Amino acid sequence: MKIIVEQLGKRFNQEWIFKDFSYSFQLNQSYAIIGVNGSGKSTLLQVIAGIQPPSAGKLVYQATNQKNIEADQIFRYLSLAAPYLELIEEFTLWEHINFHRRFKKLPTTLSNEALITLLRLEKARNKFIKNFSSGMKQRLKLGLAFYSTAPVLLLDEPTSNLDSENMAWYKKEVLQNRKDRLIIVSSNQPEEYDFCEHTIHLK
Repeated sequence: MKIIVEQLGKRFNQEWIFKDFSYSFQLNQSYAIIGVNGSGKSTLLQVIAGIQPPSAGKLVYQATNQKNIEADQIFRYLSLAAPYLELIEEFTLWEHINFHRRFKKLPTTLSNEALITLLRLEKARNKFIKNFSSGMKQRLKLGLAFYSTAPVLLLDEPTSNLDSENMAWYKKEVLQNRKDRLIIVSSNQPEEYDFCEHTIHLK
């Protein structure tokens, strides 16, 4: 899996958030996108994920067989965890995992019960998501992204709402789930991306 970015730009009205960005993201590599607030880190990640359309330039998603992936199919290859990602609050945790499995593959060997244990949410299996704390919601977002079988993992401010204990959980989980993946982290917190081999500084 490879993501090739050529002269990419994004603007809202007449204001450019970033422009002329070119890069090649490779499988089995981890990338940190850093920069001051307002530099376009999250926006760039959203454009890569297909959430926002680019205003200039292009993205090429290339499978391991060198064939290009159609833009409307890229969601099959991506997993995203971000503060703005919505959970279905009317579901219980168990229902939410079942719903997630319908459109994003999890390993067939990973049962709901095993995933809930990995998320450290055993006491909340039948609890409605709307009654979760912000930290519990963030662990759920991260866990569903980590354990989806998609080869591209996108993380935007991944430790938002996590205390020190759960920040350690994040680091352990991301390191255990990095094999055969392309990981991009948008962050200003070094502890969120210090495992990354490459750093991209947006100015």
